Amino acid sequence: MSILIYTEIAKGKIKKSSLEAVNYGSRIAAQLNTTATALVVGDAEFSDLGKAGAKKVLKLKNDKLSNLSGLFLTAAIEQAVVAENATIIIFAHDFTGKEVAPRLAAKLKAGIVAGAVDNPTISGDSFSVKKIVFSGKAVATYVINSTQKVISLLPNSFPVELMDGTAEIVDFTVNLDALNSPIKVLEVKKETSELNLTEAELVVSGGRGLKGPENWGMIEELAKELGAATACSRPVADMDWRPHHEHVGQTGFAIRPDLYIAIGISGAIQHLAGVSGSKTIVVINPDKEAPFFKSADYGIVGDAFEIVPKLIAAVKHFKANQN
Repeated sequence: MSILIYTEIAKGKIKKSSLEAVNYGSRIAAQLNTTATALVVGDAEFSDLGKAGAKKVLKLKNDKLSNLSGLFLTAAIEQAVVAENATIIIFAHDFTGKEVAPRLAAKLKAGIVAGAVDNPTISGDSFSVKKIVFSGKAVATYVINSTQKVISLLPNSFPVELMDGTAEIVDFTVNLDALNSPIKVLEVKKETSELNLTEAELVVSGGRGLKGPENWGMIEELAKELGAATACSRPVADMDWRPHHEHVGQTGFAIRPDLYIAIGISGAIQHLAGVSGSKTIVVINPDKEAPFFKSADYGIVGDAFEIVPKLIAAVKHFKANQN
C-alpha cells in the first residue's frame, strides 16, 4: 500500500502546487504508516520532491504521454496505481487534476473529492476531507468509503514545507499500445509570464472598470512592483482585453493568494467564487455599492486611474527605503 501523488514540471522545476500535493500526501502516508510516491512525466530537478516528503519518484515513460492527452495520462497513472498497490491518489486541482482525476476515479471505482482545502481526518476506516462549496460560502466535509480514494488539492491551501529528505528515482515504462486518443493536439502555446496565477501569493486583478486594454499598463506595473501575478474578470477575457488564462472566477481559475487586489471589478457572485479563498482582499472601485466591498477586508472608494498610480508610487518609495 502506498500514496501516489501526480506532479508536474514547469520551466524545468516541479510546480509549487505539486510540492503542496506531495506535502499533503506525505502527511497522509505518515498517518497510515506507509510511504508517498511522486509520479512525473519528463525531466527536472527532482530533489525538492524528496524534501517535500516523497520517498520514491516514478518517471512515467511512453512517447504517447507527450501528446498531452488526458486519456493517455489516466491510463499511465492507472498502471502505476496497480504496480504500487496504491490506495490514495492525489493531484493538484489544476487543469490536469480537473481532467485526469475524475477519469481515474471512474476507472478505479474510487470516491473522489475535488478541490480539498484541509488535511483529511482519518479514524479507523473513516476518511473525511473538507472542500469549499456553494461558490465559497461554506465548507463541506465528505467521507470517502471506497477502498481507493482520489483527491485533488486546491492550490495555495498549504504553504510548501521542504525538509531534509531524498527520493529514489525509478523509471516506469507504461504500455499504451491499445489506446488511440480521439483528441489531436495541433498547437501548444506556453505561458510567458514568470508567475503561475494559481500558485501566486500576490495577485493584482482588473475588470471592466479599466475601460479598455490600453489601460492595463498600470495593472502590470503595480503587479511588477509587488512581485504579483495579474488576473482579470470574465468579461475582460471575453472581450479579449486579456488572455483567458488570467480569468479568475467560477468559470475560470479558483485562486487562494495571500493578497488579492481587485481593481474596477464589481464582485459578482461568479467572480467571488474563484477568489473567496484569498487570505486578504483589497477592492478599489468608484461605486460604494459594489458587491465586492461586502467581501473585502479593505476597500477604497474612488477612481482607479487616480488611486493605482499613487499605490505604485507608494510601493516604489517603500522599496527604495528598504535598500
